[in-house]
Amino acid sequence: MCMKQLLMLGILLIAVVYTNAQDSIVVTKDPRLDIFNAKQAAVNRLASHLNANGQFKGFRLQVLSTRSRDEAFKVKASLLQQFPGQKTYALYQSPYFKIRIGDFAEREAAEKFRTSVLRYYPQGVYVVDDVIDYNPEETDETTE
Repeated sequence: MCMKQLLMLGILLIAVVYTNAQDSIVVTKDPRLDIFNAKQAAVNRLASHLNANGQFKGFRLQVLSTRSRDEAFKVKASLLQQFPGQKTYALYQSPYFKIRIGDFAEREAAEKFRTSVLRYYPQGVYVVDDVIDYNPEETDETTE
């Protein structure tokens, strides 16, 4: 019986000495984690502009809200001539026709463009939240 206890004590002593010898751990980070983190950050930035349906949230300028269809489409044609680089949109929300212009991801860009539209339409141009046509490949470059 005493022999078994000495053997167990010896094994326990060796185990304690062995575990105390391993007091430092060296952790090396896989360099692929940095690439993954950069890509995930880009995806998160892009996802912050999405609504629940997977469409991009953004801003447009509402130039006109009227009951007259003819007046609405005259203003739309005028906007297309004055600002050929911007898309214009005609919306019908009964009983009003609304004319909107632009696809802006940031409110600041919409406010800046609003000042140039106000020269032609001083009666009121409003920045409104809307679902926009947005192509992230054109503006957001991700690092490979």
